[in-house]
Amino acid sequence: MSFVEPIVSAPPHSPFYTAEHEAFRATVRRFVDREIMPYVDQWDEAEEFPRELYRKASAAGLMQLGFPEEYGGVPTDPFFGIIKAEEMARHGSGGLNASLNSHTIGAPPIAALGPEWMKRKLLPELLLGEKISALAITEPSGGSDVANLKTTARREGDHYVVNGSKMFITSGVRADYFTVAVRTGGPGAAGVSLLLIERERPGFSRTKLKKMGWWASDTAQLFFDDVRVPVDNLIGPENKGFIGIMLNFNQERLGMSAGAYGYAKLCLDESIAYARERHTFGKPLIANQVVRHRLVDMAMRINAVKSTLDLLAWRVGQGEKPVAEICMLKNLATSTMEFCANEAMQIFGGAGYLRGAKVERIYRETKVMSIGGGSVEIMKDLAARQMGL
Repeated sequence: MSFVEPIVSAPPHSPFYTAEHEAFRATVRRFVDREIMPYVDQWDEAEEFPRELYRKASAAGLMQLGFPEEYGGVPTDPFFGIIKAEEMARHGSGGLNASLNSHTIGAPPIAALGPEWMKRKLLPELLLGEKISALAITEPSGGSDVANLKTTARREGDHYVVNGSKMFITSGVRADYFTVAVRTGGPGAAGVSLLLIERERPGFSRTKLKKMGWWASDTAQLFFDDVRVPVDNLIGPENKGFIGIMLNFNQERLGMSAGAYGYAKLCLDESIAYARERHTFGKPLIANQVVRHRLVDMAMRINAVKSTLDLLAWRVGQGEKPVAEICMLKNLATSTMEFCANEAMQIFGGAGYLRGAKVERIYRETKVMSIGGGSVEIMKDLAARQMGL
């Protein structure tokens, strides 16, 4: 819910965005306005959204970005993904976006490394919104320490027998297909593999998690109790799964940075609109210098994120892998989101503390952005190592 109609500033002239990009922006905006905005508060309180939304998003062309054309995808440059993240942030529900887009982290390892039968069967179903994909790496014992995961897959003939558990899995309740990191070999990264595990396999169960934010996301803990999985479900070579996991991270972190930018921008737009509408002591809030300075501080940080985001997206599009810079961008973007959410709450005052306000929802959801996809501390350490420090 917005207390007033937000001011949505037009995108600036940029060397990175074309008329085709802006036409796509208009498509995403219409989809958000028609299919999400009227219902998002209700869905957030219900802690779920209709499964039909996946199909509607596919029909609007939002599910296919970046996937190979032969499997129903639409190859694009990274700026289409940034536009999608910006526009999808306008409804203010990070949980909805996380689950609706869980295929963007669950399916890329399949597209990059999976056997042909798997690509031809799964990818069209996922991109049409008929099935849901999830990525299952994090475990109760640790998230960023992928090389030391404990879920095991023991080879028995033409099957693996999987035992263990996964934690904080986005779309973990409703997903049909899970891309699961398992230990098939010895200790460390060299013993990790990726398996496709279907939801109906005996011994596989899920428990929904109650969270501070991302209410509309069906985040879950997964349990594997002697789950038999065909060897054919291996994604990439055995004991080479760590490579597939690493391939995902740059794109995931760039996407999370774009989302954090979008939520920060929404906080600014909502704050400007509210400060113009709200009157105290006979004048609008925005007439107070201290409020205007808060807004400028927000805009300053947001502009720094956008400039860095666009430049790194261009470099990725040129085939570069700027790992350190993307790690630093994620920290910059998520800390900016936290700052802007805090400033927006202060401008809104008591009105921002009410459920249903976009800034209230975003305020609750800042921490998951700075932890998920690699915590602030992990991002700093990885960047330092990439810099040779």
